[in-house]
Amino acid sequence: MGYEVDYFHARLEWVEGDEGSSLDYDSYGRTHTIKCPEKPAIKISAAPQYKGDPALHNPEELFTASIASCQMLTYLALAAFAKIRILAYTDDAEGILKADDKKVRWITQVVLRPKILIEKESDREKALSLIKKAHQQCFIASSVKTEIINKAEIIVA
Repeated sequence: MGYEVDYFHARLEWVEGDEGSSLDYDSYGRTHTIKCPEKPAIKISAAPQYKGDPALHNPEELFTASIASCQMLTYLALAAFAKIRILAYTDDAEGILKADDKKVRWITQVVLRPKILIEKESDREKALSLIKKAHQQCFIASSVKTEIINKAEIIVA
């Protein structure tokens, strides 16, 4: 039995520029561009604590956002199949980057805090049960070793 395969492409571009030489850690430019086919380019940088531009997105934020986005999209699909009307979904996600004993830094946890606004009180239990199922079916969550904690709240309109 074979697997279904989908491919996703991103091009990263960085050029040594006015900020300094790539031979000097303190002065090389951290700003670069990500381009995905037929979409607007995204200018990103390192996180400010790693000498990046605080006005630009950074990989750590985008990693956290991709987990939150995948969780939400999976949840909304499951809710549609379950015939639960979702009126709004917001999430204040937080990625936590730590160093282990060997000083290797990695995002150890992503805490999701979705607030899911549903139409009917009678759907509350079913809506709650979909949170764990969405996590299990989320492509991005299934692709990382990062612990994902979901502190979801269901709110009835």
